[in-house]
Amino acid sequence: MSGRRTAFEIYWEILVFCRTSQSFTGIVNRCNLNSKTGQEYLGFLVVKEYLVEVADGDKIRYVSTERAGEYIALFNSLYRKLFDTAPRFKL
Repeated sequence: MSGRRTAFEIYWEILVFCRTSQSFTGIVNRCNLNSKTGQEYLGFLVVKEYLVEVADGDKIRYVSTERAGEYIALFNSLYRKLFDTAPRFKL
């Protein structure tokens, strides 16, 4: 598969990456997003309760919730059925 990533793939990348606490800058860099787009994706995932914001001193970090595990598992299953391979980060 080549070309642009879908929103579903980007959500998956963010949620997998945020299994450990991550900064906004770390997420947008790792997932190759600009700041505006990154804010939109993170905002959506926080509203859906797949990510939580955690205070780390004066900084905010993001962590995937238990609920995110269901999305990750479903996405992995669907991706495997479509492409006969596990999804991977593009980096």
